[in-house]
Amino acid sequence: MDRRSFITSPAEFVSSVDDSHDAGTSAVSQFANKTLPRIPHTSSGLDPLATVPTHDQIAHLLRRTMFGARETDVATLLGMSISGILSTLLADQPAPAPPLNTSSSDTTVPIGQTWVTAAKLNADGTNPNGARITSFKSWWIGRMLSQGISLVEKMTLFWHNHFVSETAVVGDARFSYMQNALFRQYALGNFRTLAGLVTIDPAMLRYLNGNTNTKSSPNENYGRELQELFTIGKGTEISPGNYTYYSEADVQTAAKVLTGWRDDQTNLNSYFTLSRHDTTNKQFSSDYQNTLVTGSSDPGGLVEINAMLDMIFAQTETARYICRKFYRWFVYYVIDDVIEANIIDPLASILISNNYEVKPVLETLLASQHFFDPANVGCVIKNPIDLSVGMCRQMNMAFPSSSALATQYNHWNHVRTQAAGMQLDPGDPPNVAGWPAYYQSPEFHELWINSDTLPKRNQYTDTLNGSGYKNGGFTLAVDPIAFVNTVSNPSDPNVIVSEFAQRLFPIALTANQIQFLHDILLPGLPDYEWTAEWTDYQNNPTDSAKQAAVQSKLQALLTFMMDMAEFQLM
Repeated sequence: MDRRSFITSPAEFVSSVDDSHDAGTSAVSQFANKTLPRIPHTSSGLDPLATVPTHDQIAHLLRRTMFGARETDVATLLGMSISGILSTLLADQPAPAPPLNTSSSDTTVPIGQTWVTAAKLNADGTNPNGARITSFKSWWIGRMLSQGISLVEKMTLFWHNHFVSETAVVGDARFSYMQNALFRQYALGNFRTLAGLVTIDPAMLRYLNGNTNTKSSPNENYGRELQELFTIGKGTEISPGNYTYYSEADVQTAAKVLTGWRDDQTNLNSYFTLSRHDTTNKQFSSDYQNTLVTGSSDPGGLVEINAMLDMIFAQTETARYICRKFYRWFVYYVIDDVIEANIIDPLASILISNNYEVKPVLETLLASQHFFDPANVGCVIKNPIDLSVGMCRQMNMAFPSSSALATQYNHWNHVRTQAAGMQLDPGDPPNVAGWPAYYQSPEFHELWINSDTLPKRNQYTDTLNGSGYKNGGFTLAVDPIAFVNTVSNPSDPNVIVSEFAQRLFPIALTANQIQFLHDILLPGLPDYEWTAEWTDYQNNPTDSAKQAAVQSKLQALLTFMMDMAEFQLM
């Protein structure tokens, strides 16, 4: 795979791309943006929300910071101040147990034990990496499904989309897991520290060829992406090879700083070899104030890297660049001059004044009146993980327990493969820039919806609302009766429709839409028909005919609601 066949010319604050290299990607919809939309501006800024968040405001916050807003989570936070809610969301989390082996093709460890520190090859010389990648990706979905009220998992995916690598290219699931654990550890930590650790991370060394970068044969891949995609961004091209924030010569110089590093698949680490390192002085351009990184014979190999990173992180544009990515991840994709001045610049100042600690920035953004502005609610199309994992969480769907380990992992993997079919496969973004929906102008998130993916989205929700997915004797499906029992009055069809709509949709429906949904639940029938059927079922819960009578109506309602355009939004 060509990891860089996407850059053409940059738009303002946006890298413009050509995504046609992605095999299996449908053409951009004829209805997608042709130009960036104009957005309504209000006086809302970064001042914190002045009132206790409402039910709908909490649901908006959880949809953007987690995968699906479960009603139980909303209820837990209801009545808390915005600062209290964010203290919960931004709290550090313990590291989860690692992924386990569920495949007989991986004979390095027994079924049920972890492979993350096992030998690369089986005793017979066969390579179990494919089974391990499946285990890793399935396990990752399991972490998303079981998350508490926390921003950590959403930020782990954010950093994966920022410091991109692909399991298919890295070629060692153990390294991919280690990188994922690094992102989770620093999900809410220090951006500067994380950038330094990623620079010598074994998966990244393999992905961007840092492990072949030597003084006699410098490789510019990581030095380029470090600046263009991971830290400062290139801005507008001023002349061939020279950009707003760095030059082609800076890429070449950075490559020399980075020489000498390799990965070790036996000891599962990275290491530095001084004899492979260019120890000469490194002169950067005027874009970096003509900074000179003095050549070093440091046997640890970090002195020059730290000096270069200090230089990059001393540039205000580095803070602006990552704050724009935070904004597009959590709020909206359009960043015009007003948003740049009123939101991005102040967030960048907060980031710099906190030495690149991420929490203060996210706390300010997510507590802000701007984040909760009605113009920013329900304006983003769900990415495939928000849809697939979010639906399972919202509907409180039960998964197999760890006592049926292979079945549990298979069901997690089913959710993952469905998201992959919708064009987001966690662990394997399409290229080094990540998923185009977060940078491709002017379409951005509209790229998630096309003639290939929309039917798959509907088929996924239709199946889980119907017969479900069956594997290993377990059926993954929505329990509509359990779900309706969570509304305030299940005997009232108007309450059912109203509360289902409040939970499933980020924006209010019209009176006509509510009436139409009422007719889906009770086609041509008066309200008392539902009340009578529900009461009969409640009085005789073991009667299969009475159960089927209410269940079929609820399934029809939920299936229709999840096929509506509003369900695709968050």
